[in-house]
Amino acid sequence: MTFTHSKSSQLLANAALVLLVWVTLPLGSNRPWSAMLFVMLVSMLSGVWAWMACRQPAHKASQKQVFTLAKPLFVLLLVTQLWVCVQWLMGLSEDSARTFYYLLLGCAYCLLYLLIVNLFTTRKRLTLLLSTLIISGAFQGFYGSLMTLSGIEWGFFVEKEHYRGLATGTFVNRNHLAGYLEMTIACSIGLLLAFRTGQALTLRNTIELLMGPKVKIRLALLMMVIALVLTHSRMGNTAFFSSLLLVGGLFVLTNKRHRKRNSLIFISIILIDLLVISQYFGLDQLKERLVNTRISDQVVNGEVVQKDNIVRDDIVVSALPMIKQRPFVGYGAGSFESTYQQYAGDHIRIHLDHAHNDYVQFLVEFGLIGFVPLLLFVLMSLWHAFQALRMRESWYRSGVGFAASMGIMSILIHSFTDFNLQIPANAATFIVLCAIAVLARTHVKE
Repeated sequence: MTFTHSKSSQLLANAALVLLVWVTLPLGSNRPWSAMLFVMLVSMLSGVWAWMACRQPAHKASQKQVFTLAKPLFVLLLVTQLWVCVQWLMGLSEDSARTFYYLLLGCAYCLLYLLIVNLFTTRKRLTLLLSTLIISGAFQGFYGSLMTLSGIEWGFFVEKEHYRGLATGTFVNRNHLAGYLEMTIACSIGLLLAFRTGQALTLRNTIELLMGPKVKIRLALLMMVIALVLTHSRMGNTAFFSSLLLVGGLFVLTNKRHRKRNSLIFISIILIDLLVISQYFGLDQLKERLVNTRISDQVVNGEVVQKDNIVRDDIVVSALPMIKQRPFVGYGAGSFESTYQQYAGDHIRIHLDHAHNDYVQFLVEFGLIGFVPLLLFVLMSLWHAFQALRMRESWYRSGVGFAASMGIMSILIHSFTDFNLQIPANAATFIVLCAIAVLARTHVKE
């Protein structure tokens, strides 16, 4: 028996799954103590994996393809962390303490990626990984909805201070719960597609398709969609719908043989799960919030009638000079909070620890030297996900490819107005999706 299929490997995989659920609970691990606990746990699991792998190596033939595809991506992720290390050691950072903090987190993400691509190489384990993310998302959706609808308003064992009346789950910010749900909803839709059958499209089979054995996944999907609407996150919901339409449209177009069946699945999700059910849970309030969004002042006859109610675009504009001043080396990972205030205009009177735009923040902090490898890592992962999505000969692989494609795409869209990738729970889940993109093409069917 090889290490990959041994009982010790299964125990290690189970421990990794528990970690993926835990990392979301203590405020999305967006506190120094919980973030460092995540780093410590990932390091421990990685150490155990390395020790067991050395004692009982995996069979090279079954692992060759996944190593071939995952190795360049891992190297790109590692290059970014090496650059952060250079920023810290060479005194290039404006906030060396935060840079070291981000270096530890970045190394933990690298190790997590390595763990996932090595431990979940079989179809059974890959299904278990996706199921765990769905269960975690369903819990966040249920807990966030319960706290909001009941009026209890508790976060992680403490009463909420912010975003009362809005779903936040165990996160602090509603937008970060929305970001997490975008990824877990993508996993649930992907698993539904992975388990679809090739039966004739009769009335009986259609009813079974909509309400059959996969009803547990659909119930989890409903729970997460309700919570996503209850967050009232404008860009969270926009990113979710946009990624669903884009990736779903691509999925339908690339599979001509089962176009009607696949279209039915997406129509049922959009009409039943999203529009009908969510109508009872604040869809109108979300719609009103979207309509009332103003990114610029409304001027009539030279007078300002209504001022803009979005400050995020002003933050991006005022941060552009920072990028121009240090385009290549950046200010140091994690240094945005300590360096931005000297560039903020008089109209921005709030303290900001993040740029509310992941692309801008990565460019400011990492510079092009650190940003480009990270961008290539994400784009290559997305490419692998799209390649899996187009595998018509395997419905399972195409379904998992859909999950990875939609999850990655939704965060890429959401990142234009938020900082989900600065939250350890969401960043770790995003890294897992990038690993799933490779595993969708290379996993072994037992």
